[in-house]
Amino acid sequence: MLYEIASFLLNVAGGLITGACLLRLYMQRRRVPFGNPMGQMVFVFSDWLVLPLRKLVPALGGWDAACLVGAVLAQLAQYLALMLLLGSGLSLLPWLVVFGTVRVAVWGLMLLVILHAVLSWVPTRSSIAGLLALLAEPLLAPVRRLLPAMGGVDLSPLIVLVLLQVCLIVLGNLQRGALF
Repeated sequence: MLYEIASFLLNVAGGLITGACLLRLYMQRRRVPFGNPMGQMVFVFSDWLVLPLRKLVPALGGWDAACLVGAVLAQLAQYLALMLLLGSGLSLLPWLVVFGTVRVAVWGLMLLVILHAVLSWVPTRSSIAGLLALLAEPLLAPVRRLLPAMGGVDLSPLIVLVLLQVCLIVLGNLQRGALF
């Protein structure tokens, strides 16, 4: 029971930090201003890790590599702490870090699409709604081109969510294959 509680708490903390670093990377790539509440939250969760890393890790082709390294380091710390609690499994650590980072990214995209879809049903002037639309559009636009709205209903969020869930299933199977 104690291991389950520690695992849960480490997953929450590691997921928040990893997600903030990945969201920061994505928001920078999409040139989203950080003056909104979501941008400020991303700074709170990631500045302490990303800013020192920028001194060591250069940008790669327009991508802030420090954010990606920060996300990987957060996952490394999470799984290393779990391995130390278990007392074994250190040889699996690189695989767990890679799969954990990708899993957080996919879950983050799913959350982004869900929030965008829900806020699109309610008329709002929130800055978050515009930000979510800006971030979700690159995921939804290709599906909208292939599948136009049916009867005025946009099914692209549903299709994207199904595809992301399939990605999680494939990722889980790849992880089981790599680890066992």
